Amino acid sequence: MKTTDNTILIMGGSAGIGFEIAKLFSEHGNHVIITGRNEERLQAAAAKLKNVTAIKADVTSAASINSLAARLEKDFPQLNILVNNAGSAFVYNLAEPTVNAYAKAAEEIETNYLSIIRLNEKLLPLLAKNDDAAIVNVTSIVAFAPNKLMTTYAASKAALHAYTRGLRLWLAETGKVKVFELMPPLVDTEFSKDIGGHNGMPAAGVAQEFFDGLRDDVYEIHVGQTAGFYKLSLSSPDDALAAINQPRS
Repeated sequence: MKTTDNTILIMGGSAGIGFEIAKLFSEHGNHVIITGRNEERLQAAAAKLKNVTAIKADVTSAASINSLAARLEKDFPQLNILVNNAGSAFVYNLAEPTVNAYAKAAEEIETNYLSIIRLNEKLLPLLAKNDDAAIVNVTSIVAFAPNKLMTTYAASKAALHAYTRGLRLWLAETGKVKVFELMPPLVDTEFSKDIGGHNGMPAAGVAQEFFDGLRDDVYEIHVGQTAGFYKLSLSSPDDALAAINQPRS
């Protein structure tokens, strides 16, 4: 894939991994379109970037996505890369009867999985019109084995991992749109602070490994510790499960 002269839509681009991806790609001559639900945070992020357009959007809202798609069709018909980075996660004890696990899991599945299917389906016709087109789904190391503190989040990412692999096979038949998966480990962001995110790799490092993987057509990008963990999950699923659930300081 080329890594310059693209028009890239980054869902959840106002903070964390999404912001660092936007920053890196904008610095390499790409036009980035970032979205987020919080207008103030979105505009603050945009002010730190160049070659950027900020559009308020909620990936879980069909009306918001319809509006976004219409705007893109009208103003950015050259859109060729979609990065599905928006996410939702809860940290809780799945065995505790008062935590309302169903509601938490429902939000995670809607945000991290179902809404991405809807957005991809909505934007595929536009992407397919352009050369060097790609969809990038951001999953996680926990797609291979769940951390018990985030069991339902892990389940949503495992579902997205399976969907991504299937979508890649279908779109390979058309030769129009490539499908990538970005699989970070623990990352030092606000998103992961409740699970010891300060111990994680910098978000800028994730962005750089994504940039390199996209350039080299690595369709499943195992960032940092994810690479070794993937191999462990294949050789010994039980050891992988134990490793991902080691206490963090």
